[in-house]
Amino acid sequence: MLVIPCYNEELTIAKVVTDFKKELPADCRIVVMNNRSTDNSAELASAAGAEVFFVARQGKGAVVREIFRSIDADVYIMVDGDDTYPAEDVHKLLAPVEAGNSDMAVGDRISGGAYGQVNDRRFHGFGNILVKKLVNFCFKSDLRDIMTGYRVFSRSFVENVPILSDGFEVETEMTIRALDRKLSIVEIPIAYRNRPEGSFSKLNTLRDGMRVLKTIFFILKDYRPLLFFGALSLLFLLAGCASGVPVLLEFMRTRFITRVPLALLATGLVLVSAVTLNCALILDTFVAHERQRNELERVCRKNKR
Repeated sequence: MLVIPCYNEELTIAKVVTDFKKELPADCRIVVMNNRSTDNSAELASAAGAEVFFVARQGKGAVVREIFRSIDADVYIMVDGDDTYPAEDVHKLLAPVEAGNSDMAVGDRISGGAYGQVNDRRFHGFGNILVKKLVNFCFKSDLRDIMTGYRVFSRSFVENVPILSDGFEVETEMTIRALDRKLSIVEIPIAYRNRPEGSFSKLNTLRDGMRVLKTIFFILKDYRPLLFFGALSLLFLLAGCASGVPVLLEFMRTRFITRVPLALLATGLVLVSAVTLNCALILDTFVAHERQRNELERVCRKNKR
């Protein structure tokens, strides 16, 4: 099944549907998820031969959540409706998922240099690099393109990955949750092209960049509590040590403490550091048990089929 998130893409949506109809089997369902478009996107998609679903809640994340909730398939192809991703590359993405070798195949725009050649928004490129480095560091992965909109999912992926975000940060969320659940991700280099003249991106560099960073922040808090709260604990400890050094030096020199407020501050910061570290250890234990439960549920669902 092919699903196409769409918001005001009347210049491109019919071409995207037609291009993919040529590449996919005749019995493959093509569904356009119309996300409150105010132009003729829905009519043009329907005329091109696609089924049109209407998603009331605004945002790409809301669209993906609706796909996962309401559409049943063995394999899901998701591509943006802006005609930046070539339909002919779909076979490369489908192969590892259909063979059972991957839970999610990702169209990698970066490795071949295609994205760098057409991207004229430097902050977008910088944001992609920043998110990639943060995710790879936190999850010990080596992914190259985390924010691509061209993906193929297995049924197992859809059943095991909850989508909570509403906006364009959804690609980052899907990647992070897949890494946390030890699902297999395969990146496949693809071509990439600019939007046609007259078509405009719905991305806002600052707003959507902040949403992506907020998503990483909260997912790290929930899924990597030892790293997240351990880092906070270290910061409190360093601040406490820095505050306490003058007090200790004074005591070693005079055998008296006159900087009582500074001594209290140092003691308080060290205590906060200890409490934060204790919380990190407790939360990490809960998360480990939750991962075990998720894995057992995944195995049970697989055995029931």
